[in-house]
Amino acid sequence: MCGIVGYLGSRQAAPIVLKGLQRLEYRGYDSAGLVLYNNQELQLFKTQGKVVDLQQLADFATTTQSVGLGHTRWATHGIPSDVNAHPHVSNSGDLVLVHNGIIENYDTLKKVLQQKGYVFHSETDTEVLVNLIEDVQKTQHCKVGKAVQIALTQVVGAFAIAVIDKKRQDELVVAKLGSPLAIGIGENEFFVASDASPFIEYTNQAIYLEDHQMAILIKGQEPRLRWIKNDAISEYNIHELELSLEQIEKGGYDHFMLKEIYEQPQAIANAFRGRLLPKQEIIKMAGVQDHLQKFLEAKRIIIVACGTSWHAGLVAEYIIEELTRIPVEVEYASEFKYRNPIITNKDVVIAISQSGETADTLAAIKLAKEHGAFVYGVCNAVGSSIARETHAGAYTHAGPEIGVASTKAFTTQITVLILVALHLAKEKGTLSVSDFNEIVHELECIPEKVAALMQSSESIKQIAQVYAHATNCLFLGRGVNFPVALEGALKLKEISYIHAEGYPAAEMKHGPIALIDENMPVIVIAINKGHYEKTVSNIQEIKSRKGKIIAVVTQGDVVVKEMADHVIEIPETLEWLTPLLTTIPLQLLSYHMAVLLEKNVDQPRNLAKSVTVE
Repeated sequence: MCGIVGYLGSRQAAPIVLKGLQRLEYRGYDSAGLVLYNNQELQLFKTQGKVVDLQQLADFATTTQSVGLGHTRWATHGIPSDVNAHPHVSNSGDLVLVHNGIIENYDTLKKVLQQKGYVFHSETDTEVLVNLIEDVQKTQHCKVGKAVQIALTQVVGAFAIAVIDKKRQDELVVAKLGSPLAIGIGENEFFVASDASPFIEYTNQAIYLEDHQMAILIKGQEPRLRWIKNDAISEYNIHELELSLEQIEKGGYDHFMLKEIYEQPQAIANAFRGRLLPKQEIIKMAGVQDHLQKFLEAKRIIIVACGTSWHAGLVAEYIIEELTRIPVEVEYASEFKYRNPIITNKDVVIAISQSGETADTLAAIKLAKEHGAFVYGVCNAVGSSIARETHAGAYTHAGPEIGVASTKAFTTQITVLILVALHLAKEKGTLSVSDFNEIVHELECIPEKVAALMQSSESIKQIAQVYAHATNCLFLGRGVNFPVALEGALKLKEISYIHAEGYPAAEMKHGPIALIDENMPVIVIAINKGHYEKTVSNIQEIKSRKGKIIAVVTQGDVVVKEMADHVIEIPETLEWLTPLLTTIPLQLLSYHMAVLLEKNVDQPRNLAKSVTVE
């Protein structure tokens, strides 16, 4: 959600921090701020609005300060405003802090501090935290690093913070619990950010802070990492980043979302590279093979995820149950923790998250581990919290996904989960050798078929022009493509703000059919697999009520073509692989409708890419 960028070194801080904040805009935000520091003087700039608005507040190109902190805020405590924007300064003016997360006991702490005479100017929990640190510093007569450590032991909630004490010019203190924070290590300089993208052009060396960990960064010295709970020294690993500057730029596309839609053939191929071995007709998944007995002896697989990842989990439910005959349940991670679920050591929990930092999914992982379940993670971000918290897992290798509305994360998650299902099915003997080999060889062809689908973009744009001003849309699918209908509806509402709902096609008669009239576009996934004839009957029911039908069909279909107002064809493939194709037209349709409506496709209102608070 919120984005943090910091710099400590000898370069001009402002350009580095401002460019870094722009790299983090995908996280979603409503206000932005920056503090620059030199010679015991702080310069503070804050605004409700975007980073581009922040850049208008001063001629930052002429600034000389070599220490800076920047922040993009997604409002939780207090409305979006200049006053509530970060950074926040302590009452004395000596400490300045940026914060991502939520301090749950801020109100109690605030009342204690008010009794001591502290005055608050904003509605935020962050201003409470910076003054708590100042109070500890004064009462304990300690340096800022120690004050941060003591103060955070009194805090309940989640945080990633960076703190400057203007009395200590060459020092930056950072800490993490629940929200991600990376430290970039350069030549006599440090970078701090919510992910590595703000500093990738300056260094490829990074430390990813773990939960309950803090770091004291002093110019010219090695990083000092400590554990917050007991102030003990902490060891750390320096990671060599594989991220490149080209991956986080638009590369000639109008939007990141469009770029990421078009990257899917390569992303899917990357997801199965080294794992799908068609010539040997095997699946090689180390995280599964190393813990094979856990999977084979599982009484049940529970999939936990949120948003688009939850839809990928629903697709996986159909595929895993069919191929392995292991019962699968798919749970919203946001609900899982709070309903006292029944979990045993005979369960395997699969946690799915693009960022690897989704707070609700992390909470579900911790709960599952407490009950003895084996937890397998599927995420995109290398070194993320979910990658560290799970017992084993697989990266999707989708590459950076900057657009808030997820596209290639969805298809690569499905790809990885298909590989898991195939691996287990072969080991269990629940899939014949011929069927296994057929799926393996067809999966290898999917990237080429996805690439072919991109040629439909212009015709899909023409369909979008007809329905861009619709106020409601209905998405229907059956079987393994029902979750794709849900995902299609989510994409449309996320970026165009058009109300959309996804339903199993058979459920249309149980309520949604009341909404259908000549003004209602209905997008139907009607491929020639599964219960095709039943879906055709559903289309006839829509047609008889004058609904407008946009049908996604298998290439060469003639039956649906005669009934639908618009048809989008996908290449022929096996039923269990169809979601990798049917989702592409729905992504393109949503994209083109949002562009026609002049919406901010990459940064839709109120949304954040990585939801790091519960």
